[in-house]
Amino acid sequence: TTKMAYQEEAEIQISELDLLSSMFPYEEEFAVTDQLALAELKHYVENESAEVPSSKVQFILNVKAEVPNASMVEFSMACALPFKYPTVLPEITVRSSLLSRSQQILLNSDLKTYLIQNFSGEPCMLSAREWVKDHAAAYIDKDLSSSSMTASDATQPRVTVFTRLWIYSHHIYNKQKRKNIIDWAKELSLSGFCMPGKPGVVCVEGLQSSCEEFWSRVRRLTWKRILIRHREDVSLEG
Repeated sequence: TTKMAYQEEAEIQISELDLLSSMFPYEEEFAVTDQLALAELKHYVENESAEVPSSKVQFILNVKAEVPNASMVEFSMACALPFKYPTVLPEITVRSSLLSRSQQILLNSDLKTYLIQNFSGEPCMLSAREWVKDHAAAYIDKDLSSSSMTASDATQPRVTVFTRLWIYSHHIYNKQKRKNIIDWAKELSLSGFCMPGKPGVVCVEGLQSSCEEFWSRVRRLTWKRILIRHREDVSLEG
């Protein structure tokens, strides 16, 4: 029964890798470094072979992040998916030529803590990439001898919340549903994309209230299974 036990994990890994390659089509953004392991994983899922793949799928995600006093800095995420992923965390090492050894250790440790606290048992590669994009640059200038991060911005009164939702459905094939999804997103001034198929993926981003209205409409449609796989809320102050 080991075969069946890992079948679902293997399928989730493949759909997540497909999603990454559709979102980041260029090799400088996303590249599978072990094509043989990926082929083995696909072979395993297609049931032609009961052999559990011998090696983990490994890939690189390159993320450009803006540094306040410079232009763009590139961070490289070397990733490996253990066979039991997503029931266990992915193996990720973030590197940049501008990070000192201690800054790199702290960055990777904080990323791991973030994933443990938020994504136990769920696919999280996109969220990990997003976290690196949003937070990694801050580690370059981190003075590790003292905590130099201050909360002086906390006095700003007006806070607008920007939300991003990743909605997963068992499948999206129905033309009318796809039309509703696109029309509602336009009406509510949300950006994002809809990836039909099985599983179906919808990503929308915009004002929190608009995202919540969008989700309440979408979930009322008839679905075999639909859920918010991941949600990000960012406060835009001022």
